[in-house]
Amino acid sequence: MPLEVEVRPPEAVSVLPRQGPGGVHPPIRIGLVNNMPDSALEGTEAQFTELLSAAAGPHRTHLCFTHLPEVERGPEAAWRIEKRYWPIDELLATPIDALIVTGAEPRAPTLREESYWHHLMEVLEWAESHTTSSVWSCLAAHAAVLHLDGIERTPLPEKCCGVFAHGLTPHALTRGVSGPAPIPHSRWNDLQPAALAGAGYTILARSPESGAGIFVKERGDSLFVFVHGHPEYDERALLKEYQRDVGRYLSGEQPHYPTLPAHYFSDEVSCLFEDFREDALSDRDPSRLETFPFVEAADCLTRSWRDPGVRFYRNWLAYLLAERGGARFPDDVSIAR
Repeated sequence: MPLEVEVRPPEAVSVLPRQGPGGVHPPIRIGLVNNMPDSALEGTEAQFTELLSAAAGPHRTHLCFTHLPEVERGPEAAWRIEKRYWPIDELLATPIDALIVTGAEPRAPTLREESYWHHLMEVLEWAESHTTSSVWSCLAAHAAVLHLDGIERTPLPEKCCGVFAHGLTPHALTRGVSGPAPIPHSRWNDLQPAALAGAGYTILARSPESGAGIFVKERGDSLFVFVHGHPEYDERALLKEYQRDVGRYLSGEQPHYPTLPAHYFSDEVSCLFEDFREDALSDRDPSRLETFPFVEAADCLTRSWRDPGVRFYRNWLAYLLAERGGARFPDDVSIAR
């Protein structure tokens, strides 16, 4: 498989040449800063690994997992990180072409009060001068634009959750992506498109329902890419989040019953969930989650956003190669299944 996960830091990687024997170029190296909660840690690894592998095709690509140590972890997640992840300072001391920075589950009243805030901002400033490009996903995008341009996110009256169609702006990263492009979203806050445009961001994907989906801005020597949604999600990710949120309502952790993800379930499955909701509202019992119709819903799901997501990340990898001045990224490779 062209994509390789560097599980343990190899020796002397800091002197990895930019061109190997016989003019063979080294692989693209991407650091994935995985800040997702313990329950989604392994799933996020798998989602990005599958997506980047499909996008890379035959081109050699290395993916290195790392993390912010300030994000709290339970024993199992901490063990996994110890075995598979690079310490972030060690990874950033090696040659890296790009970073992907995930969001995290909010813990503090504001982003600037999060325990990892200062370290995350150090990574952001490092990326400006040490990467060709970086991708900032969901909450990481909120944190980045707040730090860079003082753009505050705005709370939504209900969760923006579902799969939304996005119109596209012509750009190297949207080349070959058919529009309108579906992108999953799952968040409680928004970034106003007018504020982004006013601060010099170029919006590449926009939905009348969910707002800015993907936007970019040049920062130092790097192209910063902000992905408001989750093209990396597998077909069950939104279902699992919805089940989690229903469980939180039933246990009293959140006051309101969660919003059904939009444009995601079939009409038949949506009716099943409406019946479940009515029963849950009449009898708020945590044990009711045992009858949540997960299997019935999962059997009907499709991943309409996969091909656009693969093409977007293939364009991103091609951009990395072009900026490096290396071999041309193969454009005629069919999307791997």
